[in-house]
Amino acid sequence: MIAYESDRARFGPFEVDLHTRELWKFGTRLKLVGQPFEILAVLVRKPGELVTREELRTRLWSADTFVDFNHGLNAAVNKLREALSDSAENPRFIETLPRRGYRFIAKVEWLGAAGAPPGAAVVASEAAQESLSKPPNEIVQPAPFVRKVGSKSRNTFLRYLTDAGITVTLLLGALLLLKIVTASGARSPLRSSLEQTRSLLSIANTNAPAFSPDGNSVAFYRQRTAAGGAGIYMSGVGSGPVVELTDNQEDCCPVWSPDGQWIAFSRLRDREHAIYIVPSDGSKEEKLHAGKPVARPAAAFKLSSSASPERRLDTGDVVPRRGEIDWSPDGKFIVFSGPSGLYLASVEKAAAHRITEQPPQAEDWGPRFSPDGRTILFVRDHEAGLSNEIGSVSVAGGTSTHIFTEPGRIASPPQWSYDRRSVIFSSNRTGHPALWRVALDRPDSAVEISEAGSPAWDPAVSRRGYRLAYERVLRTLSIWQMNLTAGGDQHPYLTVSSTSDTDQGPGPQFSPDGQKLAYMSDRSGTMEIWVSNRDGNNPFQLTAVGGAGTPRWSPDSQAVVFDVTTPDGSKIVSMNLHGGAPQVLTPDKTHNVCPSWSRDGKWIYFASPRSGDWQVWKVAASGGTAVQVTRRGGHAALESLDSKFLYYAKSALAEPEVWRVPITGGRGEERPMPLVRPGTWASWQVVQGGILFVGPSLGHQAVLSFYDFRKDRTSSVRVLDHIPFWLGATPDGKTVAFDQPGREQTQAMLVENFR
Repeated sequence: MIAYESDRARFGPFEVDLHTRELWKFGTRLKLVGQPFEILAVLVRKPGELVTREELRTRLWSADTFVDFNHGLNAAVNKLREALSDSAENPRFIETLPRRGYRFIAKVEWLGAAGAPPGAAVVASEAAQESLSKPPNEIVQPAPFVRKVGSKSRNTFLRYLTDAGITVTLLLGALLLLKIVTASGARSPLRSSLEQTRSLLSIANTNAPAFSPDGNSVAFYRQRTAAGGAGIYMSGVGSGPVVELTDNQEDCCPVWSPDGQWIAFSRLRDREHAIYIVPSDGSKEEKLHAGKPVARPAAAFKLSSSASPERRLDTGDVVPRRGEIDWSPDGKFIVFSGPSGLYLASVEKAAAHRITEQPPQAEDWGPRFSPDGRTILFVRDHEAGLSNEIGSVSVAGGTSTHIFTEPGRIASPPQWSYDRRSVIFSSNRTGHPALWRVALDRPDSAVEISEAGSPAWDPAVSRRGYRLAYERVLRTLSIWQMNLTAGGDQHPYLTVSSTSDTDQGPGPQFSPDGQKLAYMSDRSGTMEIWVSNRDGNNPFQLTAVGGAGTPRWSPDSQAVVFDVTTPDGSKIVSMNLHGGAPQVLTPDKTHNVCPSWSRDGKWIYFASPRSGDWQVWKVAASGGTAVQVTRRGGHAALESLDSKFLYYAKSALAEPEVWRVPITGGRGEERPMPLVRPGTWASWQVVQGGILFVGPSLGHQAVLSFYDFRKDRTSSVRVLDHIPFWLGATPDGKTVAFDQPGREQTQAMLVENFR
């Protein structure tokens, strides 16, 4: 029988107070109430024991309550797992025993009474106490799970690493909680919570979602798949039948008429875009006759003849140059991108007039009417530059207003927020397409609002109902390797399949001795660091902290340093593979990412905005005060093999410049290699004699190149199928590892209460 000294317990990165009914993760309180919390309370009190479904029913539902108990319990457990970022298939906390009940499988520490030191914890089970006296070659997990190592394995060293990794991960969660003083902090007023994100539709491969005027229906387009044809579709938000409106592979970019009766879209035919409309009720039998106006007071359509239910809008002599369009709130105009700017096409007569005059070698596109219909938001793309501008123009035309310059590339039309005080858009400024928000009165205040590592674009904001929709790509990433030795087989080969289901990861890195591979994977339910043999065999999970990334090896191949995402900033953490306590090197409340080791093992370089903007810093490998290295901007840093220079990406933007600074002083920060432009801050590696990097060239192909320090010359090595985000290489440069996408499909997502 256990005598609990308090009602406060710790497991993994979580703490729970059973008296106040509160749950925290890394010091941030989570929203968990009602039956899900009560189930947690019961399970935590009985770690390692079976809690039957009948016991939960007796505790949580009174005898006179008439409900579908099985459905209610399943729903409550699912909510609890969601709060703990747990998985029924690969549980870390709650294991399901089919038809019987549940078991809490994580180690639970009961914190001491008020005033007790942080380490004064009561061990939660006799089995856990027993594990303290077990011999070193035996790992005991919370009862009743006891795993004993039997006969000697053929790979004793890897078995040792695996066992050490399990032990160390438990210590890491506790250490982070003990060493990081977290606080929720004030949220940016621009950042709307996306915690209520869910699938918008029940079908996959949905693109460019567009809300109906009342916010209850959505139009979208699909490319042809095995499950269905291509074209424009419509459905209710979250439920209802999916109605196919057109059947054409070249249809895209749907928008609604202000009364919700029609949907306009673009069709690419004979290399020219044209604008069409179709009834939104899906009634194929409702024909629109050529020359006959639509019976609707708000507007009438000048239509060309056609035999299909959709009809083409006559834009006069102006041919649209792109597919993105929008419908004015008064129903009188459709705006599109034309030969030399944006144009308004009247829906009452065959005429279109220009409202912007784009500069030479620029293109205006992605128009969106403001909610009051007086202003149009758009993107100005400068072909000669690497950045986009977002501007606005009056519907009457005239001089456009510059709102801000976006350092990344914008891939879909920007959107007005519901209150017209900010702009929501998608940009790849950090390497992946993500959703950002900028206040119109503070154009330098861009805040990322989509989930980190999850690519997102095509945002849509409903004019009623406070809803946001966007397009997300579900993509499995795999690790591939390629040998670069002269005369050898230089064909890429698969090493580790399906490391993650998002664009985050895998960050493959060879150990300096060339024997092991470290990488990121969310196969356990959260993003963690894994270690395997060089060929990907015998993998084991090194961390269990929920948000680990960017692994880098120590010079002796015996430790890994990585960053950990917490509610109070990102931390740099080092971990020795042979055991011992992991060390948080940056416990301060700032963001610290992209660590790497110096060649002598004495320093850890990392990137941080602690001085106001992103710079490269370093901290002693044993911990201490951070020292600033760069002052003109810097991100991911790698030291040369001869320890003479520190090379680093100038920024975290796409296609960054690679700069360098001497390790021992002398010359300042410089850009010695203008031809070295990797696709991302992570798709390059310093190797013997030069730099290997992958970037777009030769018609936007993914080209692996080598920059030779001695010859000051860049040569192409091989063309890859896709530009990877990450590139790893052995120190001799003879083998590279990189990520490539596997299965891929798009999905429309919905955010409720978006303001």
